Amino acid sequence: MAGKTERRREEIVARASEMGLASVEDLAARFNVTASTIRRDLALLSRTGQLARTYGGAIAPGEHTETSLLQREQEGFDAKSVIARWAAEQIGDGESLLLDAGSTVALLARRIPAVEGLAVTTASVPVVNLLRSRPEISLTSLGGRLRELSAAFVGPLTEMNLERLTFDRLFLGTDGVASDGSICEAELDQTRLKELMARRSRAVYVLAHSSKLGRAPFDSWARIDKPWTLVTDDGADPDFIAQFRSGGREAVVVDRPA
Repeated sequence: MAGKTERRREEIVARASEMGLASVEDLAARFNVTASTIRRDLALLSRTGQLARTYGGAIAPGEHTETSLLQREQEGFDAKSVIARWAAEQIGDGESLLLDAGSTVALLARRIPAVEGLAVTTASVPVVNLLRSRPEISLTSLGGRLRELSAAFVGPLTEMNLERLTFDRLFLGTDGVASDGSICEAELDQTRLKELMARRSRAVYVLAHSSKLGRAPFDSWARIDKPWTLVTDDGADPDFIAQFRSGGREAVVVDRPA
């Protein structure tokens, strides 16, 4: 029995490394065991550092150090630009927007159209700087503790301000997206804030460069418990997109210029 258990756990690690994500349900069916057995396997493999847990499954971890916003702005610029352009095209007159931190969201801020009656709220210092010279936009900063690496506010004061507002559209950034619909960040303060942002918004979009799909660079995860749309570029792995959509989630894949 012990040998069978060890072989199953070895294959779980191999499948997570190969496919990016292994869900509890898929693994239980694969090995003809109960979901609770798989969860025990994942808990042990997570404790020993062989996997990083996500909601509903696990993903193979990798060595990763968080980079600054300035460094991230240089990564995948063309792909991020088309994602930001698509997002900007969704914005209409009289809407209230909530903009998250991140390099792709900052590119969106640069492209916000000149529509009437637009209100923008953000926790991002770069977004504030980009929009403060737009007198036609009603601009609000959430404030709070400044997290220097992401150049954004987080923490209890940010959350308290957020609880008093609602929004038509939310545009989120992320460090990683799992095909089960959870998103990855470096700190729990960030993931909690994203979950609160989603609860206060009617339409939610996660703007994610294709290199972030199936990644788990950190161990903090947010779960958005409402319908939301993943917006990515045409470098996305079709298998990942198919698995993501199989859970009833929406994904928009934007083509980059030839």
